[in-house]
Amino acid sequence: MIKMKKKIFVLCIIVSCFILGCTREDIIKKCEKECLDFKRQNIDLSNGPCINNFIYKGWVCDVAHSPREDIDNLPENQCDAFRNGTAKHFVEVDTNCNFIRKY
Repeated sequence: MIKMKKKIFVLCIIVSCFILGCTREDIIKKCEKECLDFKRQNIDLSNGPCINNFIYKGWVCDVAHSPREDIDNLPENQCDAFRNGTAKHFVEVDTNCNFIRKY
């Protein structure tokens, strides 16, 4: 039941974003939420993986270290959509899903 409520909550955010337009704060919260979902599934975030190549139109959600480490600059640990120019903006969260920065 709790998983269903979480899915409905995320769906509501996504629908609201597409209908009303997302604010940067909405995009940050969505990135943090998706990161926490990864952690709950015991997905290893230590290498700074891309969480979502399309968190919102033109935005990606990426994990990095704070302070930044060399591993964060490896292409395989960055979102493809940002590297290839499909996305122009990113949200970075740390390995504990805390917001670092947005661009």
